[in-house]
Amino acid sequence: MKLIQYTTPTLSAWTPFNRLMPFQDLLDSAFDAAPRVATRVPPMDIHDGKDAVTVNLELGGMKKEDFDISLEEDTLTVTGQRNLEAAGENSRTELFRGAFSRSVTLPCSVQAGKVKAAYQDGILSITLPKVEEVKPRKISVG
Repeated sequence: MKLIQYTTPTLSAWTPFNRLMPFQDLLDSAFDAAPRVATRVPPMDIHDGKDAVTVNLELGGMKKEDFDISLEEDTLTVTGQRNLEAAGENSRTELFRGAFSRSVTLPCSVQAGKVKAAYQDGILSITLPKVEEVKPRKISVG
């Protein structure tokens, strides 16, 4: 008869999710290798003032020639292309690169012939004067 020495069993932390770890590693590697599609658009502020609607877009790193502004009925659209140098293979990139289009429906009718746009320090500011009938009027009681 052979004697077997008793040893205390060791417990390890086990969860049902341990079996999914190889699958998670596979998903992580697949998404890291896939090219990322840029879906970001420039941030926009809209201010509905007494006499005009003002729209500001953050377009840092762009030149005036890199974007276009259009107004069709009550929709303002800014389209453009941000061309930044491509990052190296071992780089992490968060800056938006590529084409974008940003549209906004204006809160009121504007005078299309009097729209003004200015671009300074990476901020595109578009001023859209309201038509006379939309401007609030003070009515005095007689």
